[in-house]
Amino acid sequence: MSEKDEEALFWAEMAGVRPLQREPKVQLKNTRQLNAEQASVRRQAALTEAAQDDNPLGTTHIDWVAPTDVLTYRVDGIAHGVFRRLKQGGYTMDARLDLHRYTVEQARVAVFKFIQDCRRFDVRAALILHGKGERGDQKAVVKSHVNHWLRSIPEVLAFHSAQPNQGGAGALYVLIKKSEARKQENRERYRRGD
Repeated sequence: MSEKDEEALFWAEMAGVRPLQREPKVQLKNTRQLNAEQASVRRQAALTEAAQDDNPLGTTHIDWVAPTDVLTYRVDGIAHGVFRRLKQGGYTMDARLDLHRYTVEQARVAVFKFIQDCRRFDVRAALILHGKGERGDQKAVVKSHVNHWLRSIPEVLAFHSAQPNQGGAGALYVLIKKSEARKQENRERYRRGD
């Protein structure tokens, strides 16, 4: 059977076939339109919110790092054993942030919110996947910014590049301060001798 015969046979079999009807993926329950005054109020609220950006992370004075550089940082007072365990990936990573394909501004907002959320939900160790930035650049743009930002966030006690099976030089293990509730919990546990 030739290719033309096969094609003719295919189209003969497909005669009368119609696509299945699908429901829209997004169904809006409230389809009311905003009047001009409501739209104006929402627009003003959005502008005011953008102007009140409490994110202190900046994008200037960045020390550029190479895509394969291992990043490491710890504040004074972190025990060597705790830091060694973090470097080896010994903590359970209770939260994860993937910054692949983020712009610097998107990453800035995401990192700040992520650390705040980790603190709020008592996450002690987290993984941030920033990528290596090897697409022709000699410097890893997002990686360099994340390195700079995490050093300026007081809630971050330490970070280190991840083990190869968890992202290697394209990811960071981050150790975050305990919340006051968690500190009190530990004090009581040690006082009881548990």
